[in-house]
Amino acid sequence: MQILESIRLALQTIWSNKLRSLMTVLGNIVAVGSIVTVVSLIQGMNAMVSNAIVTQVGADAFTIQRVPITRTDEDIERVRANPLLTLSEADAIRGFSPNIRSVMAQAQQNGSVSYRDQVLDLVTIQGVTSDYLDFANFDAERGRMMSAIEVDRHRPVVLLGTDTAQRLFGDANPLDKTIQIAGVHFRVVGVSTKKGGFLGNSLDSFAVIPLGAYMKLFGARPSLALLVKPVTPALLPLAMDDATAALRVARHLKGSQVNNFGFVTSDTVLALYKQATTGIFAVLVGVVALSLVVGGIVIMNIMLMVVTERTREIGLRKALGARRRDIMWQVLTESVTLSMCGGIAGIAIGIGIGQVISAVTPLPARLEPWSVFLGIGITAAVGLFFGLYPASRAASLDPIEALRRE
Repeated sequence: MQILESIRLALQTIWSNKLRSLMTVLGNIVAVGSIVTVVSLIQGMNAMVSNAIVTQVGADAFTIQRVPITRTDEDIERVRANPLLTLSEADAIRGFSPNIRSVMAQAQQNGSVSYRDQVLDLVTIQGVTSDYLDFANFDAERGRMMSAIEVDRHRPVVLLGTDTAQRLFGDANPLDKTIQIAGVHFRVVGVSTKKGGFLGNSLDSFAVIPLGAYMKLFGARPSLALLVKPVTPALLPLAMDDATAALRVARHLKGSQVNNFGFVTSDTVLALYKQATTGIFAVLVGVVALSLVVGGIVIMNIMLMVVTERTREIGLRKALGARRRDIMWQVLTESVTLSMCGGIAGIAIGIGIGQVISAVTPLPARLEPWSVFLGIGITAAVGLFFGLYPASRAASLDPIEALRRE
């Protein structure tokens, strides 16, 4: 009951001195608002990036490419000499290990796609081998996927992304229509399901064709990436080891020579992304710490002023039998309540800013309950810590001297 009464008195004081209270907790508002806003945006980005990476790379597969995705400055010159991956190396990996189920060779680059007088530039043209059905992260919304026979025989067929089909044909049926890719005719056999966008960029602006047809358009030695899928996800590490051994044998690498190729997994890309966001968290910690220190000092000064204003009241309470701890609890409760009011206001502002940013930009926001509790807990701790000195000073007042104070 004493704590509830102290909270009621603190709220009355805050309400009767609105401007002073607002200026007092401004540091807490900035700190907690920053926490909630940044955490909401980062968590939303984490979810979006994780989904995009898993969708593109695959949670149960890995990619072999010419250069590793992570490398030091000293390695840049060395990896430039790495040879291109070839179809024969894809066959070598496929036949090397029973842990590997399928291997797809893929090449891609931007090109022009046209239908009649409608021309699209910078469409992602992907060339794939017949195992692409094992790696496709979409189905055919209309029509069908390319068959393995069509891919193996380099037929001039194409599977369009949703945005590419919409921009070329509008509401018309694109199936069995003939389009031109880099000036060569291809027959549309299907349109993929919509994959959405990433940071404002469409993931549906693409065209998939057989790799043999791709090589006729863009050259016989494209820069290939090899996508490898193990028999089961649990065999992923073993499959990576087997693929490494197969490539080293195919390239006649000696034991002392380092790999002249690189691996990409969804975990690798996610680790790089999280490493990049660590810097954002470091800046956030600095802003929050500075704001909390400033806010705490302001709260301490205000509470010292409150103690001075209530000197006669404190003396009267002591004269009527209030103990030292009763006075301390009253001042500490008021300090914590004042600080937490700033935290609650900061939470509301942070949620609002996150939603506004999410509405007007491609950045998503996802509120995390732990960030709300963290904000409230931090402000309560600040109010408790910086309220100790005013509370101790109030509790140590001599009741006789306090009653004499005008």
